[in-house]
Amino acid sequence: MSTAQQVPDILSPEFAADPYPAYRVMRESAPLIWHEATQSYIVSRYEDVERVFKDKEGQFTTDNYNWQIEPVHGKTILQLSGREHAVRRALVAPAFRGSDLEEKFLPVIERNSRELIDAFRHAGSADLVTDYATRFPVNVIADMLGLDKADHARFHRWYTSVIAFLGNLSGDPEVTEAGERTRVEFAEYMLPIIRQRRDHLGDDLLSTLCAAEVDGVRMSDEDIKAFCSLLLAAGGETTDKAIAGIFANLLLHPDQLAAVQRDRSLIPRAFAETLRYTPPVHMIMRQSATEVELSGGTIPAGVTVTCLIGAANRDASRFGDPDRFDIFRDDLTTKNAFSAAADHLAFALGRHFCVGALLAKAEVEIGMNQLLDAMPDIRLADGFDPVEQGVFTRGPQSLPVRFTPVAS
Repeated sequence: MSTAQQVPDILSPEFAADPYPAYRVMRESAPLIWHEATQSYIVSRYEDVERVFKDKEGQFTTDNYNWQIEPVHGKTILQLSGREHAVRRALVAPAFRGSDLEEKFLPVIERNSRELIDAFRHAGSADLVTDYATRFPVNVIADMLGLDKADHARFHRWYTSVIAFLGNLSGDPEVTEAGERTRVEFAEYMLPIIRQRRDHLGDDLLSTLCAAEVDGVRMSDEDIKAFCSLLLAAGGETTDKAIAGIFANLLLHPDQLAAVQRDRSLIPRAFAETLRYTPPVHMIMRQSATEVELSGGTIPAGVTVTCLIGAANRDASRFGDPDRFDIFRDDLTTKNAFSAAADHLAFALGRHFCVGALLAKAEVEIGMNQLLDAMPDIRLADGFDPVEQGVFTRGPQSLPVRFTPVAS
């Protein structure tokens, strides 16, 4: 097993600027690292990260979330296991697939995307991050839950502080305090709404969660509040960065952008390849329940394991020419890309596979179609080169584009 001194440190400015060269070094010469600063074992190879996520032998738990996310969300479904997890997932999952998603929420997604695009469609220019991507998924989730979109700024501030807390690998006390304050503020906002909704059920997602029952189990007010907090943070941050990432990747590969413009059925391919090539979430943690042998050595029981999704998704043992963005690659199956059978690891795998994957796919497909319709000759602003930022989550912070307005 290697020590962190032999490879670029995940907390270093060099790593934050461009983690991909460091990922290559890790995969090739240090696939298992003890990282003193984060008190965790870092794994970077595809086979190891896949094994941790799938966890067919019950060797890994999500007990790390007790300290990693409970201080900001409260106790969430991510921390549960066994029957308790299965029942809670059965309570929330139906809203994110099948007829509920199709009938209830596709119109919500279409409307929210159109409203944002209407604000800039005649301008000939926009910043796809600030004008669209950071707003779209949060507006959709607020609308799905039946919350007031006038509170958007508050939702955005909350989820930004939650994501900062989760990515606070260096332990900045101000970031910790802001995250913990968010939990209190969100509870004060949400719990009265949940109690009111229980008495006056509607056809929104919050009402569905209030009424849901499986095997005699219903979600408590605290359960629902924690899930809504998780949904805003996870659904906001990841879809925001995914949409920005897809456009950044396509704009930097004009031939592939042209192909998608001609054939919109390629949008899921572009999304899947973006999830592999520049995933919104670069690391997910687990905790070892037993001593485990991985390709780089042995992990003891009861320790935090940091799984580097951004590294595993570019492992040459799994993907050909992995540092090349290619929506036509034949080693990434689009049909499975938004399910627990995905080739990429951006949504995790196994029983904790992202429950909102199909919602994200619907948002991306609808949003991209509407954006491409409104901006048929979309191009980067002159002289602008998209730059990713972030370590825990990562994506473009700005994406200014120019286009010739078309009649709506």
